[in-house]
Amino acid sequence: MDLPAVTRHTPRTIADAEREAAVIAPVVDRGDGDALLFTKRADHLGEHPGQMSFPGGGREPSDADLRATAQREADEEIGLRPNEADIVGQLDDIPTVSEYAVRPFVARVPDRDYVPDEREVAEIAVLPVAELTDPSNYESERRDHPYYGDIRLHFFHVDGYTVWGATGRMLVQLLELTTDWEMPPEVDRVVDPDADYPV
Repeated sequence: MDLPAVTRHTPRTIADAEREAAVIAPVVDRGDGDALLFTKRADHLGEHPGQMSFPGGGREPSDADLRATAQREADEEIGLRPNEADIVGQLDDIPTVSEYAVRPFVARVPDRDYVPDEREVAEIAVLPVAELTDPSNYESERRDHPYYGDIRLHFFHVDGYTVWGATGRMLVQLLELTTDWEMPPEVDRVVDPDADYPV
């Protein structure tokens, strides 16, 4: 992955969100290539249960800034200590259906075992970038979304996991910035607003 491309990127930010959150997209350098670390959200959580996400969460009053939010939440969720995360830059802020503006930071992290906080994280998945960029593992659909309006949804299917939703949108930008992968110009299908999601 060309992580200096993230450093050079000037991210779009959202300044007027009612609620703020931040995540870290952790890049793990493995002998056979880069990988990305995801968490699978616990099924009992009120927002986005069971979905794949990057470690992170909502900003607390005690957080100095959103970078501090991302570091604190990653420490709480998977035990990634702030001094372990080499943050190289950030992606565009993402508005979510839960009325958050989420700021994604990209960081290199050590290749070690991380321990999920079972209150929030069901499991941790480290997925190879080579698999995430394999065209056969990607599909997309267009639908009239009740929050976003006309939207293209992205689905990355790797090792039995599906990355989609806001995290899928972050992943599209990260891969387009740092790899040769490009989002296909055409969607795989157009679906009704109430159609089931392919996850």
